Amino acid sequence: MKRVYNFSAGPSMLPEAVLRKAADEMLDYQGSGQSVMEMSHRSKVYDAIIKEAEALLREVMEIPDNYKVLFLQGGASSQFAMVPLNLMNGSGKADYVLTGQWATKAQKEAARYGEVNVVASSKDKTFTYIPKLDPATFTKDADYFHICMNNTIYGTKYHTLPETGNVPLVADISSCILSEPIDVSKFGLLYAGAQKNMGPAGLTVVIIREDLVGHARDITPTMFNYQTHVDNGSMFNTPPCYAIYIAKLVLEWIKSEFGGLDKMKEYNEKKAKILYDFLDGSKLFKGTVVPEDRSLMNVPFVTGDSDLDAAFVKAAEAAGFVNLKGHRTVGGMRASIYNAMPIEGVEKLVEFMKEFEANHQ
Repeated sequence: MKRVYNFSAGPSMLPEAVLRKAADEMLDYQGSGQSVMEMSHRSKVYDAIIKEAEALLREVMEIPDNYKVLFLQGGASSQFAMVPLNLMNGSGKADYVLTGQWATKAQKEAARYGEVNVVASSKDKTFTYIPKLDPATFTKDADYFHICMNNTIYGTKYHTLPETGNVPLVADISSCILSEPIDVSKFGLLYAGAQKNMGPAGLTVVIIREDLVGHARDITPTMFNYQTHVDNGSMFNTPPCYAIYIAKLVLEWIKSEFGGLDKMKEYNEKKAKILYDFLDGSKLFKGTVVPEDRSLMNVPFVTGDSDLDAAFVKAAEAAGFVNLKGHRTVGGMRASIYNAMPIEGVEKLVEFMKEFEANHQ
């Protein structure tokens, strides 16, 4: 069996141990005589799976008791509408910081439902930095303040959170969930598509402070009301059963392999340092993000020559390093080095980059 090193931004690689366990249980989950993929979501055996997944997520992320955990569908993009429909219910105002494509899409969607204040943007330099924020520009009576914590396309990350006072902080954490500890208590709501660091595509996780539930606008569709899913334990409709099961296995893997998110962060920092150190010393390749705002998860880089970039991507794929082509708005390359990417994968990529550089001086 030949496994490649998959640097995809998402859906991304999963831990091999998780894939093997899922394969072992594919036809018969723990003596039930059936696959998780085919069992009723109303069965006792599946009820145990979803409850354990939530318990593990609460444990690993240290989620306080006054927060609800929801397993939903629709991707993080559905949250662009669900957040304002449920939270933009006081002043009808919200603050957004634009640090990339997804933050911009979230802001445009929210603007359909109320008054949106763009506090800051890094669009002027193709989102290669996190803009410095001036609290004087914040809307004092905003219903919430929205950020995208880690920007998958552009490779930037908030290392310091905005101080929003009594205004609930909302964050899209799709590409950094489970990569390091997060103080959940600093947020009113967190949401994430699972397909980068947590499992396969199809599952979206929402972590919401319970006092923010139950205030949805009258026009809110039943399926877009957080109260619907809180009241029904994420079982109002058929949930993404198999994706939740894989997320449970991923959480078990983090616990058994690393013990928790502190060690997970150390591992991710070590991986990222190997790649960033090479880029900082390379004469051919260059990182695109200002050093102080670099992501641990997504590393964009370029040669400065689009033809050479294309040649590198093609040669890398032939050598077993796949999905390195950068997003069309950035160009060049992007290595997404999520939790499941082993250190060995980054080391071998750097070796290949050194060889490519030597051959293209």
